[in-house]
Amino acid sequence: MAQVNIQINGRDYLLACEDGEESHLSFLAEYINRQVDGLVENVGQVGEARLLLMASLLVADELAEASQELDAIKDGTGGDGEGRNSTVGTASDDANVDDADDDADLAKLTTRIEDIAARLESA
Repeated sequence: MAQVNIQINGRDYLLACEDGEESHLSFLAEYINRQVDGLVENVGQVGEARLLLMASLLVADELAEASQELDAIKDGTGGDGEGRNSTVGTASDDANVDDADDDADLAKLTTRIEDIAARLESA
């Protein structure tokens, strides 16, 4: 198990993580620290717990927005594959390949967002 020293609002925290996840954890901590810094600029030093709560709510709001956008994209794609042209070598086939690539990218994004949501819920 690896350990990473992160800093949020000028305070150091030593966190454990899986080996190889150190840079990702550092990236996430830097993101949270930027959220906290923005809050400090807007509302001042209102206490560490309150700042972390507010930052968590901001991140949760961003996650909810991303999830809603993803749902809207899913609803707009159709993506069931029915009724496609079976003629080989047509522009329609090229579009179908692009659709398949988009569906794969969308699936990866969905998995990523769900993973982030699970991490936030367990934190």
